Amino acid sequence: MQLRSLGRSGLQVSPLCFGGNVFGWTADEATSFALLDAWVDAGFNFIDTADVYSRWAPGHTGGESESVIGRWLKRSGKRHHIVLATKVGKDMGDGKVGLRPAYIRQAVEASLQRLQTDHIDLYQSHDDDTTVPLADTLGAYADLIRAGKVRAIGASNYSAARLQKALQTSERLGLPRYESLQPLFNLYDRAVFEDALQPLCVQQQVGVINFYALAAGFLTGKYRTAADAAKSARGANTTAKYLNDRGLHILAALDAVAHRYNATPGQVAVAWQMVQPGITAPIASATSVAQLHELVKATQLQLDSDALSQLDAASAQG
Repeated sequence: MQLRSLGRSGLQVSPLCFGGNVFGWTADEATSFALLDAWVDAGFNFIDTADVYSRWAPGHTGGESESVIGRWLKRSGKRHHIVLATKVGKDMGDGKVGLRPAYIRQAVEASLQRLQTDHIDLYQSHDDDTTVPLADTLGAYADLIRAGKVRAIGASNYSAARLQKALQTSERLGLPRYESLQPLFNLYDRAVFEDALQPLCVQQQVGVINFYALAAGFLTGKYRTAADAAKSARGANTTAKYLNDRGLHILAALDAVAHRYNATPGQVAVAWQMVQPGITAPIASATSVAQLHELVKATQLQLDSDALSQLDAASAQG
């Protein structure tokens, strides 16, 4: 496995990251354990979750994913095999939201307890919080790093302007800087990242671990008509955004490239992302070991210039 440097953090991560939003939600505990074991056994080490996963599910309060990972870590003894990333800032209820220093200190202790570990490798601001001075938030992270509870920090869902301001604040005050960014980016959702975030991240050596690598499953080719989408709640939610002329044009290009490489559209979609400037490790999820093995194969695809050009042309905005 060829590991990649995550920003300037010193962390070395696999070129694909497992998205832990499914743990304890669409993947029960036994399945989650099997997925985590298979991920590590395949040579991958990067796992991303968040304290809020999966608060959106009926009967869930948040922390379900972290708790499953924690129980797996305790049972498997594989903590030293993984780079563990989680996040803080999304609304956990009862006023538990945002990036106030006091709340960050409270939230990290809760995450460490659920994860059953003494440190988090990558602790990320899940959303920007403009109500709190950047220096205060970064100062709280500095304390956690000094205490050995966090190794590096990252940002998620930040605009280019705010990420740049955060980086400038870190440099000016000698505080830890965001070593990673977690933006929305895939073959369909390209514009926001490529416009200003990508050049900033490349210039400042900020690692990018983009979410929705498969556009909620659309780029696997699973949803090609409204009837396909209606078969699942997740599919129905993707219909309006992706099932249009541009989306179908992208699927046609993925089909063509996949046929040439004896691969699947989803594998090609991930392989395309992995060679884009600034991208360190796309984040993708699986709910079965078979799906996980499909993701693993994506990292073995080496797309040639013709394939990349075909995909770029099909997915160009406008």
